[in-house]
This record gives sequence, structure tokens and C-alpha cells, in this order.
Amino acid sequence: MPEKKRFLLRLDPRLYEVLERWAADEFRSVNAQIELLLWEAARRAGRLGRSVAPAAPGSPAPTGAANPAGPPAQDPGPPAESEPEPEPRPESGED
Repeated sequence: MPEKKRFLLRLDPRLYEVLERWAADEFRSVNAQIELLLWEAARRAGRLGRSVAPAAPGSPAPTGAANPAGPPAQDPGPPAESEPEPEPRPESGED
């Protein structure tokens, strides 16, 4: 896997506290939470080209034209089987 770019980011302490709580709520590190938010913002702004692919499995980066919205923020697990629709009740004529 390619090395990630490292750089210093200065944040208002109050914003960092918000990010720290948010990351903890979603079982992520603050760094991973910031990266996720940046990927989502870049995707919504249309700044990601088709050649941009996730850096690693489970990464929040979009996968291109096949899935323009990109993967979900958290892995929802295997798809749930849909419940069968209930059969209509026969009308009994009673009200």
C-alpha cells in the first residue's frame, strides 16, 4: 500500500474536541474521521476523478463510475434478506 502523505494540521481546540467525540462514537481514530470527512466533502463537491480509488479495503474513497457515491461510511455488513410482504387479508364483510 502506498505511504500516506503526512502533514501538520492546526485546529481550534473546540473543533478537535468535537472531532474526537465524533470519531469515538463511530469507533475511529480522529485521523480516520478527518480523512473520511474530507473524502465525503471532495466527493460531494465533484472533485474526485474517475481514476481515484480507495487506498485500502474499507477506505471511504469512491470507486469511480461504477459507484459514483462511493462506499458507505461504515461497512453495513452483508445485505439483509428482504422480508416477504404479508399476504392480504381476505375481506370478511364485518366492520
